Amino acid sequence: MAQRTVSRRTFLSLAGATAAARPLMAATGSWGFDEPTASAATPEWHDQGVLNLAHSPYAKLHNVPVRAVTIEDGFWSKRRKTNVESSIPSMHEELLEHGRMDNFLRLVGQSNAPQKGPVYSDSDMYKWLEAVAFALQTEDNAQLHDAAQTTIREIVAVQEPSGYLNTYYQDDRKKLRMTIPEQVRGHELYCLGHMLQGAIAYYRATGDPTLMNAGQKFVDGYLLPSFGPEPDKKPIVSGHPEIEMALIELYRTTGERKYMELAGYILQGDPRANLKPQQIVYMNCGVPFTTKTRLQGHAVRAMYANCGATDYYLETGDQAYMKTLEVLWSDLTRAQMYVNGGVGARSEGEAFGEDYELPNAQAYGESCAAIGNAMWNWRMLAATGEARFTDVMERALYNGINSGMSLNGILYCYRNPLAFDPTTGEKIRNPWYDTTCCPPNLERTFASLPGYFYSTAKDGLYVHLYDNSKMQWKLESGNGIVVTQRTQYPWEGAVRMTVAVEHPEEFTLYVRVPGWSRASQVAVAGKPVSGVRSGEYVPIRRQWSGETSVELAFDVTPRMVMANPAVEQDTGKVAIERGPIVFCMEGMDQAKGTDAKTFPLYLAKRDGAIQGEFKPDVLDGVMVLTHSGAKRMESVESLYAPAGAEAGKVEAAELKLIPYYAWDNREESSMQVWVPWVG
Repeated sequence: MAQRTVSRRTFLSLAGATAAARPLMAATGSWGFDEPTASAATPEWHDQGVLNLAHSPYAKLHNVPVRAVTIEDGFWSKRRKTNVESSIPSMHEELLEHGRMDNFLRLVGQSNAPQKGPVYSDSDMYKWLEAVAFALQTEDNAQLHDAAQTTIREIVAVQEPSGYLNTYYQDDRKKLRMTIPEQVRGHELYCLGHMLQGAIAYYRATGDPTLMNAGQKFVDGYLLPSFGPEPDKKPIVSGHPEIEMALIELYRTTGERKYMELAGYILQGDPRANLKPQQIVYMNCGVPFTTKTRLQGHAVRAMYANCGATDYYLETGDQAYMKTLEVLWSDLTRAQMYVNGGVGARSEGEAFGEDYELPNAQAYGESCAAIGNAMWNWRMLAATGEARFTDVMERALYNGINSGMSLNGILYCYRNPLAFDPTTGEKIRNPWYDTTCCPPNLERTFASLPGYFYSTAKDGLYVHLYDNSKMQWKLESGNGIVVTQRTQYPWEGAVRMTVAVEHPEEFTLYVRVPGWSRASQVAVAGKPVSGVRSGEYVPIRRQWSGETSVELAFDVTPRMVMANPAVEQDTGKVAIERGPIVFCMEGMDQAKGTDAKTFPLYLAKRDGAIQGEFKPDVLDGVMVLTHSGAKRMESVESLYAPAGAEAGKVEAAELKLIPYYAWDNREESSMQVWVPWVG
């Protein structure tokens, strides 16, 4: 498509939806609350992205607001619609039914119910509020807005004059507040961190700072006067890292540097806490972050700690932090990450294992850990502009995160195994967990998804993710820009983009070529671009004027992948990927008579042809792969047999595979990602 001139009127009609999309508060200009303290250089609330990196001195890339990107009919639109219409409302009902708001209401005499749920239960409401906030950043929703307003009023009503706000530490537990043992196990700062994140997201959605002001009051009135590195103050242990990145985002939002400095102190650890070595490893906190050399301990804590440390680097440029982060990222991608982007091998301690300890059926792979993996890589991408981080983020997003919520939006995976035997009696997808961290975490991720598609930089615009969408925003020069995408991604590899600018300008458009694409092509205004390499951003520097076409072609040929030989459970097995999607076999799709427990199906040969067909009536529309294979007809009765003995009679069989994210959405069935193969 050749360039064409775009008139001022036409451009504004394209871009005008950005302002029109500012929900609720924009119509009146105020909620009637006091505005939070803010730096004069801080972008307005409606112009801030998932992270407000506009003035982070060591951020190479800067976020685009969620509201600036509209995801249209395509792969993610169904998930996001289900999230808003089913998941977020139904989770609200679950939270109310299980007493999460009764914990607040009883403190003001509006409920007689006793405290319910684990020590970290308050955070469930804060994550749910964050999901609502990101949904409101996309479009008005009066029902969700009203529910959120009610929830916020009921939360702030119980805040004490000191600023303290945590329903678990009331009455006879009041004397335990912020003691070292409770900081280790009590999640007080974890809850505060989620409160701040939900509050900031809600402020960016509506302009209402009520909850954010309450969070600031907690920090200013309760924490800072009594806790910190000074000799006359008590030490802080974050316990479950979360507060670090929340404090830094509060600093970015308000301009109050004391919040970033507090986060830096927490990341450094305070030796006065006298923590045991096993506590430090499990919690991923308590000693200087820069002393870490490998990923270990609780996987979610590790990912959140890495997020906070990356945020700290983005504000300070401390190279010791970046050096440590690179070491940890290498450990992640070399020896600790599942093929679906999940992390955390062990159920005991929800923890990382040793190098290459990546079991399949026993895999923990908590949904929150995969989300933490994506969050960390998003921050590393902002720091470097390097596509290797986007590749990991995309892997986690399409597979290890996407699997966490059922297609109907009301069932959730806490853990995400890579093999499953239904005869164990375990239910992988459930509507509720008493530790309900994963469901609202998934909901806030899907709601915030538009904010991850693009970034701006001093020299132009980066395109990270692909789906039918329209971005209506501005370059850092202030020049208006509209980018549209038309594609069947991830099922097909063609992406057709149009780039329209308000005024002619020379800048660089960086388009990502995924690392999985073996052969890729990029063309601008019909002319091929040279230097296209897998796993990199292609820089297209030119004078952009009017509307210009950019066409991308990625190779989505199905491919077999092998694990490192050190991953014992995957020896002699392959996994199949197509585009960014990891596939799996469910027993219900295979030849009749298959033993669901041992799953004795073998790929005929590693380099055999794999056929793909898009089936709109299967699992909300998915690509289904088929491959010639073999099915064992006889069992081997002996536990051991002479080497080289035939392992039972086999016959030819067609193997069928579906996307991993869609498994366990039909009937109870066995599942396996890694499949044995024969040459």
